[in-house]
Amino acid sequence: MLKAMLIEQLALELWDYVHWFNNLRIHGTLGYLTPVEFKQQPL
Repeated sequence: MLKAMLIEQLALELWDYVHWFNNLRIHGTLGYLTPVEFKQQPL
């Protein structure tokens, strides 16, 4: 039971980090946009 709870918590923390990394974190080399905003720009 405890192991399942730990795995579930790890999955939640990992999803939260990936969401932050792709949707909230601005990046200087991308023109201070998030990776998602940069990818959505027209070519």
